[in-house]
Amino acid sequence: MFCVNCGNQIRDDQNFCVGCGSPVKRAPASPPVGAIPPATAPQPVTAPPPVTVPPRAAPTAYAAQAPEPAFQPSGGKCSWCGGVIARGQTSCPRCGAALAMPEEISKSGWAQLPGRKDMAKLQFGNSFCQIEGAYVPVADMKLAPEDSVYFTHHVLLWKDPQINIATMSMKGGWKRLFSGLPLIMTQAQGPGHIAFSKDDPGELIPVPLQAGEAIDVREHMFLVATGNVQYDFFNTGIWFTTQNGDDSETHYPIGMLMDRFSAPSAPGLLLLHAGGNIFVRELRAGEAILVKPKALVFKDPSVQMQLHFEHPDAGIFGMWGSWGGRYLWLLLYGPGRVAIQSVFEPVEGEGGRITNSSYATRQQW
Repeated sequence: MFCVNCGNQIRDDQNFCVGCGSPVKRAPASPPVGAIPPATAPQPVTAPPPVTVPPRAAPTAYAAQAPEPAFQPSGGKCSWCGGVIARGQTSCPRCGAALAMPEEISKSGWAQLPGRKDMAKLQFGNSFCQIEGAYVPVADMKLAPEDSVYFTHHVLLWKDPQINIATMSMKGGWKRLFSGLPLIMTQAQGPGHIAFSKDDPGELIPVPLQAGEAIDVREHMFLVATGNVQYDFFNTGIWFTTQNGDDSETHYPIGMLMDRFSAPSAPGLLLLHAGGNIFVRELRAGEAILVKPKALVFKDPSVQMQLHFEHPDAGIFGMWGSWGGRYLWLLLYGPGRVAIQSVFEPVEGEGGRITNSSYATRQQW
């Protein structure tokens, strides 16, 4: 062994180091390998005290809660289109309006277009139309062999191969060409599936027409109509002229032509597409309202229209021209329905120097 202090070698019989004098520290002797420790006397095992288990209480009885009943309409007529609704139906089969969403009318008299569930199904004749999606809705139609629809070619989304497509010529071709409307319509004949969509966000507006009913629609709102809906158009008579130097230009705030759809002998379905949210108001006889021209979606033929100019007091800014602070309106007066969209474009030429116009009323503030 060696000294832990100086490292000098130490014999087994030495108690001190001969190099530094430090006492030798030895580890205690360990028992030899395989040695058996002395046995200890066994300790008596005592039984554990008995445990008293209290009686289990009876489970508390809870009354079963009945599930909330599903919406069960009692039937009647649709508030939007007047269609007959059978008991138990959750949406109108004619226009798709959800019956669980009652119509709400604002204090100003406007009612929002009735809410429709996604995949709402409409029926016309022996055919069906399913409205799919909300942001850019699609009209997915299943045509019976005896049913047909017509549309402008650019709204066709997809179709079954067996659907027959043909052109439907329109009268007044030159007028339609000058006003920017399509010269022809496209017609599709069942049986099979065909779908339509306008490449623009907004709302799809089903307008069921009863026999003898008609509706006037502003240009570029039309999507598709059933074959028994008759199509026509008329001159709006709404225009104004602006002057810029020696150049003059005529503007049509709601378009030169307006579409008119009617169901002369049998009910039909008309589908429109408009931007933003759609609001409808019923005007009483003689009741008038001012709307921005490009916001108009449709109106009843009984609703008359004209231009209206308002000139607020522009103060010193009036010296900039007669158009300073001017507002251009479309004046509509009843009786009949009027529908507007919340997304609309400004009227071209509205800020120019107006030199002439169709019949209009004026108000100076």
